[in-house]
Amino acid sequence: MTAMAAVARHEFVPIQLQDRAYENRPLPIGEAQTISQPYIVALMTDLAAVDSDSIVLEVGTGSGYQAAVLAEIVDHVYTIEIVEPLGRRAAATLERLGYDNVTVRIGDGYQGWPDLAPFDAVIVTAAPEEVPAPLIDQLKTGGRLVVPVGPRNRVQSLQVLEKGPAGEISTTDVLSVSFVPFTREE
Repeated sequence: MTAMAAVARHEFVPIQLQDRAYENRPLPIGEAQTISQPYIVALMTDLAAVDSDSIVLEVGTGSGYQAAVLAEIVDHVYTIEIVEPLGRRAAATLERLGYDNVTVRIGDGYQGWPDLAPFDAVIVTAAPEEVPAPLIDQLKTGGRLVVPVGPRNRVQSLQVLEKGPAGEISTTDVLSVSFVPFTREE
């Protein structure tokens, strides 16, 4: 909750929606994408079970809001955005706000960021129909992957996948959600 209070959500929404920035609802951020409602950002951050030593991969930078909340807690956030205008805008916002522990990359997040793996946690902010295997592979032992999974434009399940000592994966369904679809390069 301290991290949520420290991040000015209005900085991450279009200027014409800043008066609605603190409503507990998703808001459009352009490019057919949304900023998640604060409750979901807080929940996903909590489910990742990160601390000040954690290195986190976020897939789906969007406006940069989730990355900023994570950056208040963890050592470093590496975040990937496939929609170039959003990624560039998020990088500029994060830099302007002084988040020097966030690195933004433009590209397809399906393959994760293998050069920097393994990660203590991976948070995916768009819904794939199935969990991308490379993201599971890039988790440290004991690491958690928080991801909404399900069909496009239907109800999805927010899941937590945890990697055990022998590489085994346990999956917990947390609640029903509705996220924008996970997109990939053609």
